[in-house]
Amino acid sequence: MNTLSYKTVSANKKTVNKEWIVVDAQGEILGRLSSKIAMIIRGKHKPTFTPNVDCGDNVIVINADKVKLTGNKLGDKTYVRYTGYPGGQRFVSPKELLAKHPERIIEKAVRGMLPKNRLGRALFGNLYVYAGGEHPHIAQNPKEIKL
Repeated sequence: MNTLSYKTVSANKKTVNKEWIVVDAQGEILGRLSSKIAMIIRGKHKPTFTPNVDCGDNVIVINADKVKLTGNKLGDKTYVRYTGYPGGQRFVSPKELLAKHPERIIEKAVRGMLPKNRLGRALFGNLYVYAGGEHPHIAQNPKEIKL
């Protein structure tokens, strides 16, 4: 038995093969969609996954304004942020966020599923979310997948 054929392959920045993927969020449930997107951005769907390297794909999400939330989450769930001033805690519901900035709902969900470190912040840059059905990344020849 040849032991050289069983070497573990560790990817690095030069050997990673990154692709562009388009995901249509129309009619999809937010949490299920976000977990699949986070897995693709992280690169866990590839056999050459390396935990400390950005080996995932670039993901373009279209129709973010047509994503679904189950149950009463549209009115009951709250997103919290802090301005930095005393008494500066602000709350917003998904209904208000969908009306003003529909792409932020998917961004917040995916960001929460990525690692909370330097790599996670770099991986978040591989996500592009658009409210409508059009995107400006046609030159990258993205392939469309159905989640």
